[in-house]
Amino acid sequence: MIEVKQISSKKDKKKFFKFVFDLYKGNPYACPNFYADEFAEFDPEINDAFRFADCKMFLAYKDGKLAGRIAGIWHRGANDKFGYKQLRFTRFDVIDDFEVTKALFAELYKWAKELGMEEIVGPMSFSDLNEEGMLIDGFDKDSCYIEIYNYPYYVEHMEKLGAYKVVDWNCYRVKVPEKHDERLQRLSDRIMERNGYELLDVAYYLKHDKKKLSDYIMQAMDVLDEAFEDLYGVSPLSDKQKKREMDTIYQVLVPGFAGVVLKDDKVIAYGVVMPSMKEVMQKGRGRVFPRGIIPYLKTMKHCEVADMLSIGVAKDHANQGAVAIIMNGVLKGLIKRGVKYLETGPELESNDNVQNLWKNYDRELAKRRRCWGLKVE
Repeated sequence: MIEVKQISSKKDKKKFFKFVFDLYKGNPYACPNFYADEFAEFDPEINDAFRFADCKMFLAYKDGKLAGRIAGIWHRGANDKFGYKQLRFTRFDVIDDFEVTKALFAELYKWAKELGMEEIVGPMSFSDLNEEGMLIDGFDKDSCYIEIYNYPYYVEHMEKLGAYKVVDWNCYRVKVPEKHDERLQRLSDRIMERNGYELLDVAYYLKHDKKKLSDYIMQAMDVLDEAFEDLYGVSPLSDKQKKREMDTIYQVLVPGFAGVVLKDDKVIAYGVVMPSMKEVMQKGRGRVFPRGIIPYLKTMKHCEVADMLSIGVAKDHANQGAVAIIMNGVLKGLIKRGVKYLETGPELESNDNVQNLWKNYDRELAKRRRCWGLKVE
């Protein structure tokens, strides 16, 4: 017997977020989310996206035992921007039982019909800053903090539902060079001189003027909004959402892994890389304290793998070489720290500008992720 119930209490939300830890316990590739961040993401008092989005969360039980979860998001902001009639799904996790999957999605179909939506899409969350896309290839590769891991049978379940591809994201694993390329350094110097660019000394401001650094980071969030506004599923971020993202960046900020380019003291481009948090999250089960604190401290000092959080350039400065400045600075930081591999995270398959960043490096297409679509009839 399968029973699905909509949840709202704190007690049930704990079950919702802890389910994924139990489902992937012992899996060497899965990287759990920060438990506290998950709670915050689904709290209307904290997540400003609830101003233009509604959410319903569901738990599925089979024979009285927790067997699956899913959340639906009616993102009015994205629908208005793109002219869609879509209901998003996110945090879909399930045991290998297609009947449980059907029961979970039945609730979303019901809600979508009530709203007059024509399509269910996902996995997609409240913003492009969140994890998106279901893993369809690369199940034996380590997951990044900014990715969702799932078992291969998820794909079979989606196909049985009649789901179709909407878009795919590619995830690359780039080998960090052992020595810094002096040609890239000279190119970076020429670009800065020609355009009047400056590279922000992140380490200095982090130590001596964090308030000013926060202002620069918020400007970088504005650049992100502008640079990615035309990509699939991207909706504008409010100041409150940007502040939350800044707080997350501070938790994993290594000065040598961040590049910020200025023009007349204004941010025109940025790039942020973070140490891989997979071991920290696995050992701490989504928490840094208490079991994850030692792995966290070790990771922040030394890591062999780093994850690309985001890179963006203001439209007025596109194709002016700012990305070369960021890559030059970040690669120097990675080499200095002894990082061997850089995981790019999900890159939209149609976003050639981002994927071309790595064409001259030793890279492999490690994983692919998919946004599925389901017609609502």
